[in-house]
Amino acid sequence: MRRWPVLTLLAVLTACKVRDPAPITETWTETFERTGRPGSDYYVTGAGYALVDGHLSAHGAHNHPMWLRKKLPHDVRIELDCWSTENRGDIKIELFGDGKSYDPDGGAYMATGYEIVFGGWYNQKSIIARLDEHGKDMASRTDVKVVANQHYHWKIERRGTKISWGISSPATPGEAALPHGSAESINGTPFLEYDDPHPLENANHEYLGFNNWETDTWFDNVVITPL
Repeated sequence: MRRWPVLTLLAVLTACKVRDPAPITETWTETFERTGRPGSDYYVTGAGYALVDGHLSAHGAHNHPMWLRKKLPHDVRIELDCWSTENRGDIKIELFGDGKSYDPDGGAYMATGYEIVFGGWYNQKSIIARLDEHGKDMASRTDVKVVANQHYHWKIERRGTKISWGISSPATPGEAALPHGSAESINGTPFLEYDDPHPLENANHEYLGFNNWETDTWFDNVVITPL
């Protein structure tokens, strides 16, 4: 059996470690216009994700995020299109997480970032939650529901300590206009805001994750812009 010098062995192990792509320092876009696996920009922690017809499908992932491996700047704008084919809704991402964690046992999921959920808990509640989506440290509302097959455009920004989340829902050919709970409930800014006096930042809080529990959800046209 060959014996490796300690320093040589450490060098080999370091070389084998997969390095992150370059962090996001200018506008970055993702359209998912390809087939096969998501690619080297992503770390997929479980089953449930696929690229289908130029969109990202997330279905039955059970809180195993698909992490974008490019680090986010502290102040950032994230825009994306999303929808669900089910009246259960539950469209979900994780923002400023550690880029590797997932739910190990299907129990109460403790996130490493902010959970942003539209129409969670069988379309009963939308939240921006800090670390624990079942905890009390969050902003929430219950008056707007996800409409099955309705496409939404999200705009999420963090500036300093404040996260703001806007949702618009332009009608597309063949889709009915979205019923509004109130004039400010949709197509307005913000949909929700959360001001965190101790923002999640620096090491272990630099990544975006697409997430999902059980419902059939879709993502597309991601644009990330440093602010």
